[in-house]
Amino acid sequence: MASRVRVWDLPTRLFHWLLALCVVGLVATAYIGDNNILWHARLGYAALTLLLFRLVWGFVGGRWSRFSNFVYAPGSVVAYLRGKAHPDQLIGHTPLGAASVFAMLLALLAQVVTGLFSDDEIFFTGPLNRFVDTATGLSATWYHKAVGQWLVIALVAIHIAAILFYLLRHQNLVRPMVTGDKETAAPAESSRDDAGSRLLAAVIFAACAGLVYYGVVRLGG
Repeated sequence: MASRVRVWDLPTRLFHWLLALCVVGLVATAYIGDNNILWHARLGYAALTLLLFRLVWGFVGGRWSRFSNFVYAPGSVVAYLRGKAHPDQLIGHTPLGAASVFAMLLALLAQVVTGLFSDDEIFFTGPLNRFVDTATGLSATWYHKAVGQWLVIALVAIHIAAILFYLLRHQNLVRPMVTGDKETAAPAESSRDDAGSRLLAAVIFAACAGLVYYGVVRLGG
């Protein structure tokens, strides 16, 4: 008999959709005109805040949002690819989904950080550029423009393609990220998602926002 499990807690869902909006905004402001470069920077700060929050939430968040629940050993990945997945691997992130999550987090972190140190010598200089030498700043700019942005776009495209692929197989991955709940074949432990955990998430997010503001924006200003 099917069971309903709270897989994605509210903080994780908000992180997901807000980061998606930031990525769309970052791509748009990078291409629709130089007057939007300030908004590009602001969205970069917002993305960095969200990423820092997710790194912390990966250790203290709901059960299925914790990194410890989707760091898989090579043997588990092989078993999944052979169709012999452990039931828990079908509740939260699958081994392939987990690889996608880690790749996206790393790519976005690299993109944001290189943006902080970049200097295109025309329109924008990152707030932390003055702390590195010219060669480092230009290298960061090169990665940000020539490598990082295309890596992020490619990962987003793969992510969307995977969602559509599973949708064709009658597995809706979007609904659980909206409602938080997922139908499972057998009972499973739900993620904690109550007032206490949400308050903790708000405190962590505020701390991350403060770190970005005082450690990046004000320091660089």
